[in-house]
Amino acid sequence: MSMKRALCVLGTMMALAAVGADAQIRPITSSQIPMKPDALGSQAIDAGEYVYVSGQGPRRADGSMPSSFSDQVKQCLDNVKALVEAAGLTMDHVVYVQAYMDDTTKYNELNQAFAAYFPKDPPARGILGVAANPDSSVQITAMAVRDLTGKKAVAPANYKPNKAFSWGMLTHDRLFISNMQGIDPATGKIPSDPAAQVDLALDGLKAVNEAAGLTLANMVFVNPYLTDEIPHSVMNKLYAARFEFGNTPGRATIEATSLPEGAHIAYTGISVRDISQRHSIRPKNMPPSPTASPCVFAGDSLFCSAKSGFIPGPNLGMFIQDDPNQTRQSMRNQLDNLEEADMKYDSVVSTVIYLDNLSETPDFASVYKKFFGKILPATTVVQQRKPVDRKPDAEGHVPEVEQFSLIAIRSHPKK
Repeated sequence: MSMKRALCVLGTMMALAAVGADAQIRPITSSQIPMKPDALGSQAIDAGEYVYVSGQGPRRADGSMPSSFSDQVKQCLDNVKALVEAAGLTMDHVVYVQAYMDDTTKYNELNQAFAAYFPKDPPARGILGVAANPDSSVQITAMAVRDLTGKKAVAPANYKPNKAFSWGMLTHDRLFISNMQGIDPATGKIPSDPAAQVDLALDGLKAVNEAAGLTLANMVFVNPYLTDEIPHSVMNKLYAARFEFGNTPGRATIEATSLPEGAHIAYTGISVRDISQRHSIRPKNMPPSPTASPCVFAGDSLFCSAKSGFIPGPNLGMFIQDDPNQTRQSMRNQLDNLEEADMKYDSVVSTVIYLDNLSETPDFASVYKKFFGKILPATTVVQQRKPVDRKPDAEGHVPEVEQFSLIAIRSHPKK
């Protein structure tokens, strides 16, 4: 065994021993990745059973960036690799990634880079076309499982295998699902009817769960990604029909700038294998929803829906116009969810933040960071669409300019 491999195995054994009955949350860093003094979060978080890697861009340790898109993707993956190895794992432990691209016409180049990087059992993968990433055209985030027991790629019978990603990736306790798009898997065609596209994407989500011996009822979190061609009302109606009212997965619905292969709707998400380990959380002052539970437990992991600065109330509620105050309300809304689960912000290990304009990141950060202790979660920031017109409508309502979803871990005190 090589020295590097031996050190990796030793690190894994030490980390497993440390997990025990009290999963400590600890930040992971790597000298191979440029340090950002104004970073919104940790480079990665080791939460015991899983390691959560924040969105990694293609910058090298010296701050330089490869010129070609393919090499940029590889550098993003190299940065993910550096953090995974700093946690005592290898890229074989990576089971789920999200790639955020500002140009989805380069999807084939992305696939080629992934296929070269993961020659065997690539992870499940979500893809979102965004208006902008913080400082590059692409960023990649990842989840890695510590215990490889039960790790297995799964696929529906009618879906062609892909060398760049697995349709589904099982671990000992979860199923991670790749983008299931509104494209006919048999013909590769996109129906003209938006409802038919939504149904195809939902059928794909169902098929991957069934290939793993699960059902849609096992799902704990879903990202619906949709472009302007799919009306929200159509998507929500068909989506709600697939789940139990008031017991739906947590959800972050994101309006995409684009999606790969010309798709207009895609679902990606996570299921828990043992449905007895799944239960939803809803603050008492919040009515049940047909489309999204505020948060859902998968064992000791809590997956919370995206929250914005919406203030419930008469006349359909309201948003405050400026970013800092919307952020403050978003943080309060998520805190309601965490407290209902007997948690606080120090239990949060991962967040994905969607901003209307990346230039307002400092305004968001000035509020966001105040809610956390010394350890910030792994954090990914994107601008998914072009900035909205912030003028109040006829009823005085202003649009949301930020939202974020989160994952938190419930720890157990030592006996």
